[in-house]
Amino acid sequence: MSPTLPHVRTRLSDLAAQAGVSTATVSRVLNGKPGVASETRQAVLAALDVLGYERPSTLRTRSAGLVGLVVPELTNPVFPAFAQTIESLLSEHGYTPLLCTQSPGGTTEDDYVDMLMDHAVDGIVFVSGLHADTQASHERYERLRSRGIPIVLVNGFAEGIDAPFVSPDDVASVELSVRHLVSLGHRSIGLAIGPDRFVPAQRKLASFAESLVRHGLVADESEAAQHVVVTLYTVEGGQAAGGELIDAGHTAIVCGSDLMALGAIRAARSRGLRVPQDVSVLGYDDSPLIAFTDPPLTTVRQPVNAMAHAAVSALLTEIAGERAPRSELLFQPELIVRDSTGAAPATGAPTA
Repeated sequence: MSPTLPHVRTRLSDLAAQAGVSTATVSRVLNGKPGVASETRQAVLAALDVLGYERPSTLRTRSAGLVGLVVPELTNPVFPAFAQTIESLLSEHGYTPLLCTQSPGGTTEDDYVDMLMDHAVDGIVFVSGLHADTQASHERYERLRSRGIPIVLVNGFAEGIDAPFVSPDDVASVELSVRHLVSLGHRSIGLAIGPDRFVPAQRKLASFAESLVRHGLVADESEAAQHVVVTLYTVEGGQAAGGELIDAGHTAIVCGSDLMALGAIRAARSRGLRVPQDVSVLGYDDSPLIAFTDPPLTTVRQPVNAMAHAAVSALLTEIAGERAPRSELLFQPELIVRDSTGAAPATGAPTA
């Protein structure tokens, strides 16, 4: 008996168990034989990847083309989540994704656009790009469309750009947050939000003002401004805004990102306050690992998976020469209640 056979058998059985198929089916896939359903074949290939085996060269599919994926910095975990999901979906359809990540002082979105055009990409997906900045020019997108390059814009709507848009419902996310905190008895609720030149922030700001009026927390929307701190979408930004809102007597803080919420929790603790007994903090995104913070963070989940599927579907439609809808697709967020929100303090505003 060949000494390599036990290893081969072990590998086949491991792959079969991982893929949920028989060893005979695994053997057919590895040998490139017909008669295996596409979904089953994908399950076996996924099992190869998960278990760390290199795919046989005969199973490596030829790239259908290159697709650019432009995302902001990767320090906010929600952006790697978008990138991973979109890249996976593109790969499933045979495309090779080119990931372009930005950082302060580094390669700009325009630099990436030039590079991607030089690589003759078949399309580009922009996540939270300059299309969301109300002060930015649309020239880069118009240039791409004039070259016939399909684009899809995620997170931020801009009138006049010839492209499909995919966004979460920012208005609904704040409504969910405020309603949850009001149900816990909070009457003094603050908002820590990122730069207000961006469309998602503007929508959240408007929704926050409307929600405060609806729940009788302020007399009119103009009063809502005193319950808002505009800062950066970072832990440090959240800490600064959280401290300001806590010092102003707020018992609950709605944050524009999970990272900001972690900063607001840090601000509360630096003042000797407990979360959620003294101050409730609510995030946004439901980033990976956020359920394991201390305390586990109550947050509004951005529907990353559904949005990524929609973005890739729209791009593939455009690449195929068909026209995807130009209206903005809005996806409903979900409130995820964990341990960073609780009943309002019985005595009202907390004191350090």
